[in-house]
Amino acid sequence: MEINNIMDDTEIRVKGINALYKSLGSAAAMRFLTLLHKTPTDYVEISRTIYQDQTIDEIFTRSKQNWQD
Repeated sequence: MEINNIMDDTEIRVKGINALYKSLGSAAAMRFLTLLHKTPTDYVEISRTIYQDQTIDEIFTRSKQNWQD
């Protein structure tokens, strides 16, 4: 990430959410976000952003790999 590029608020949110998702996984990332603030969140829009350019099979395979009983 280059410091010289100025990101708008949406870009910062998307990059931050992607970083959380990659680091914590989807469920823990969502829990973390709700811990920060208790305002309404558009989870549908967040999910669209996180899962864009991924097939259902890719998402399902990754979820099976991360599933804990």
